[in-house]
Amino acid sequence: MSFADDALSRDAFLGGRMWLYQPKTGYRSGLDPVLLAAAVPVKPGESVLDLGCGAGAAALCLLARAPSARAVGLEIQPAYHALALMNAAGNPFDFEPVLGDVADGARALMGRNFDHVIANPPFYRAGAHTRADDPGRQMALGEELPLAEWIATAAKRLKPRGYLHMIQRPDRLPDMLAGCAGRLGALELLPIAPREGRAPELVILRARKDGRAAFRLHAPLVLHLEDRSLGNGKNYRPDIAAVQRDAAPLPWPKG
Repeated sequence: MSFADDALSRDAFLGGRMWLYQPKTGYRSGLDPVLLAAAVPVKPGESVLDLGCGAGAAALCLLARAPSARAVGLEIQPAYHALALMNAAGNPFDFEPVLGDVADGARALMGRNFDHVIANPPFYRAGAHTRADDPGRQMALGEELPLAEWIATAAKRLKPRGYLHMIQRPDRLPDMLAGCAGRLGALELLPIAPREGRAPELVILRARKDGRAAFRLHAPLVLHLEDRSLGNGKNYRPDIAAVQRDAAPLPWPKG
């Protein structure tokens, strides 16, 4: 499978700091990879691995914020790997998409280790959602590989003291925490809620290889202001709007 030129759109992210070719129909990147990339405390010259990178949205958003970093993306679907190669060529960053499988421990990257690993795995357990007609969207949303194996591969590819950041639905927290046990420590969880008083709809896990700090559950990060008159997509809090528009870092709680 491959995408015809007329089946693709070219979309601006981060106020035009990064451009992404992606399918007009099927799986399309939205806010999730932007938030994930903005959560990573990457330093100049550090290396990042994006597991299941798709067309490269999260890795390229991260590089748009930290252009001196280096990123590798691992993608199992040849059509999306080809898109990631196209997007790597179309943006002025050090991004290397690799065709490979998270399930085999990222064998395609054997011997390579990274300061950071990021991942936006499928949100739904196998059989827990209506199957999508588009195969790329189905693979992006429906789990075929347990989260514990994603985390095991991340731990294997991290350098000592390296960080994993993973974005998921809150109902997958038990799977994420179980996957980290014995592999990663210093766990932090940042719930993300659409509005004040609403239940979180996403959570970002931060975990560290060889980390020993106590577990931390942060207060929810709220995305939207209460002023609904601004219209959908226009009432983000100023710091969240800066993440989307200006490539600002995510306001991760300090301490």
